[in-house]
Amino acid sequence: MANIKSAIKRIDVTKKQTARNKARKSEIKTYIKKFESSLEEKDFEKASEYLKLVDKKMKRAACKNVIHKNKVARTVSNLSKKLNEANA
Repeated sequence: MANIKSAIKRIDVTKKQTARNKARKSEIKTYIKKFESSLEEKDFEKASEYLKLVDKKMKRAACKNVIHKNKVARTVSNLSKKLNEANA
């Protein structure tokens, strides 16, 4: 355990940031699962709504340095590809 006051503060701040980042990532994963389940049910309107939502949430997370921007681009691209293939 840290003895210096500033180190104790940094530990507290890091815990809060970690919890916030974990919540953001978890939310994104949940929406991706909802997107994939709506694709399986052949509900393409709902799937496209979830895709927009995932895109928005992931880009916001990339701006906050929670997720790398290349991962965002790759994930959104793969999801769009799935939607287009299923829709065709």
